[in-house]
Amino acid sequence: MRIAIDTDPGGAAPNEDWVAATPSLAIVLDGVSTAGLDTGCRHGVPWYVSQLGSHLIAALTNPNDSLSAGLAAALEAVAALHPKCDLANPGTPSATVAILRQRDGFFDHLVLADSPIVLEGPREFTVITDLRVDDVLPELRAEVEQHETHTEEHKEALRRFVTAQRQTRNTPGGYWVAAGSPAAAAHAIVGSTAADDVRAAAVLSDGSSRLVTEYRMATWSEVFTTLRTGGPRALIDTVRKVEATDPTGRRWPRYKSGDDATVAFVLP
Repeated sequence: MRIAIDTDPGGAAPNEDWVAATPSLAIVLDGVSTAGLDTGCRHGVPWYVSQLGSHLIAALTNPNDSLSAGLAAALEAVAALHPKCDLANPGTPSATVAILRQRDGFFDHLVLADSPIVLEGPREFTVITDLRVDDVLPELRAEVEQHETHTEEHKEALRRFVTAQRQTRNTPGGYWVAAGSPAAAAHAIVGSTAADDVRAAAVLSDGSSRLVTEYRMATWSEVFTTLRTGGPRALIDTVRKVEATDPTGRRWPRYKSGDDATVAFVLP
């Protein structure tokens, strides 16, 4: 595969996304925001995603291993790096996971939480994502979205939402992310697509995909045209230009004015 990657922080805070590629792998992680709440861990989210990403690459060197098994092994390895932290804390550092792998005439995929993989086929686009988080606490989510970003009301509503949301994280009936236990790997969405049916692919954090899914300022066809002509940086720049027209979230209510945005563009 030929893979172009880029990532950009959403503001002044450190980037909590992570991206890497090998000749057969593209991986995007999106660290889950802590909203300033206690995590039970002395390590930050950027540390967590960099460790998880590195261990994922190491765990997936054998193309015959399943992506789920590789994710479980990486989660276990990272947990072993900080045994003195409270990994049972519901706010322990965590991340979404999106993996695309080329293998023996197929593209294998794994998605855990809402970082999507988009496959461009001969006639249509296929979006592979895990939106279980959207079904959690809709009333509190709506309360956050009532307020403009950067206001105290927005900050407090977000804190209440994240506090409650954590109690549903990695629980039956809730939603699943990569965190302290390898058990989450069994809840990922996995599958394979024949390589002949894939003209190109994009592995994204939701900070990039929202140009289509939330802002509705582009189609997937337009996104892939941008990726072909300008690469991942051009797509991220487009997202930033759109966000700049609505800096306080009046048109597109959201958790923060700009989210970390990451792209891996894959050509077979």
